Amino acid sequence: MRTDRRGKYLALPLDDGQVLVIHLRMSGQLLFVAEPKSVRKAPHTHVVMGFDDGSELRFVDPRTFGEWYVTEDVRPDGLPVEFDRFGPDPLVDGISAKLLAERLGHKKTAIKVALTDQRVIAGIGSIYADEICHRARVRPDRRCDSLTEAELRAVSRATTSILRAAVARRGSSLKDASYRDLMGELGEYQHDHRVYNRAGEACDRCGAPIERIAIGARTAYCCLGCQA
Repeated sequence: MRTDRRGKYLALPLDDGQVLVIHLRMSGQLLFVAEPKSVRKAPHTHVVMGFDDGSELRFVDPRTFGEWYVTEDVRPDGLPVEFDRFGPDPLVDGISAKLLAERLGHKKTAIKVALTDQRVIAGIGSIYADEICHRARVRPDRRCDSLTEAELRAVSRATTSILRAAVARRGSSLKDASYRDLMGELGEYQHDHRVYNRAGEACDRCGAPIERIAIGARTAYCCLGCQA
């Protein structure tokens, strides 16, 4: 079965021309089970997809925020028409400084708010927005229209490098262990976090304490010593 992704959504084209769309949201897990008879279903297993070879794809979601749905509204590239509402995906489309300037340069919102807005840029969540801002030395509460060309280049580079590294390390699993990869294993990128969930610890770059700040109804982790 072909699989694709845009932002935080998975797309699985079906033989009849429709597309199965899956969004894990906050607590969803997709688990591949090669021998279902030998592996008990975890609590909160809401969907089980069986394959011809007897294996299963199980969807576990304690908070029931995730979603599965099938759509026949499909673009020529085989992806759902709904995906038109997403901004560019850094790992699929690239995210140059020029593109960032076009997407962010006129906005008066905080850079973290813009980075996590899927209509602006697809695929960045709270953890990686904080890490991107720290790598780029930009405070997450800075207004987008205040960023210089040099800062936009830094955000562009940080976005690409951090997302690629996170994928290579199979994502970030926090203390609740709610995120696991397809084989049920914990991710490892949490060990590389420089600011996220590290309030009160020393910044690895400058030694100043990492702080948790409010951005409207949101929060962000950052170092006020080296993020301007």
